[in-house]
Amino acid sequence: MSLIKFNRNRLPWNNDLINFFDRDDFLDNDFFNLESSLPAMNVKENEGDFEIELASPGFDKKDFEITIEDDVLDVSAKKSGEEIDDDDDYTRKEFNYRSFRRTLQLPKTVDSSKDVKATYKDGILRLNLLKKEEAKRRSKRKIELA
Repeated sequence: MSLIKFNRNRLPWNNDLINFFDRDDFLDNDFFNLESSLPAMNVKENEGDFEIELASPGFDKKDFEITIEDDVLDVSAKKSGEEIDDDDDYTRKEFNYRSFRRTLQLPKTVDSSKDVKATYKDGILRLNLLKKEEAKRRSKRKIELA
């Protein structure tokens, strides 16, 4: 069974009944494209676990919040920064705010009672979710014809 993308907060303008924002002249950028601000994700199913990788460079370990509730994996990160440069009676302020949130509906084969291994290195967040013992693939066996 594969992981399924879960969208708890569906926005009303994504509904086919509301076509106001579908006009070509409304916005020509990706402001309302939520997928453009989400980190790329790889999901790999192994015999005993699922490996999830999220490309999220520029964050620190402390910026992440990872939770599992009701078989839903929720990964979010927030980072803000401000730089002040006082030079020649001129003040320049630069600040930024970046955040994302990815939620996934976990399959019934994931053992959510086991600890999830999470590591962050070189801009890649890696999660390992263990499978239940009964869900692990049995080894291939040959059946002889009688």
